[in-house]
Amino acid sequence: MRTVTDETRSERTARLLIARLEAVARVATQLRHAEAERLVELASIATMRAVALEMIREETADQIWRDAHVRHPQLPQAPRLALPQRLAA
Repeated sequence: MRTVTDETRSERTARLLIARLEAVARVATQLRHAEAERLVELASIATMRAVALEMIREETADQIWRDAHVRHPQLPQAPRLALPQRLAA
């Protein structure tokens, strides 16, 4: 059984986040604004949880979101959500 290092896990998490944002950006123009915002919100929540679980560094996640908005200006901005206490601890 292979051991997954923290770095490998972080890289995989980053690739998954990039892929999710690319998918959301592709369909965002075909959806009503509220639906696109909801998909972005869900991606934001998944990002927060990954950061809280230390699967990805916050700085890396922030850079991925910034890059996604540069590539896809039509992508709605992610809301800044407070992390639930049980994940924040």
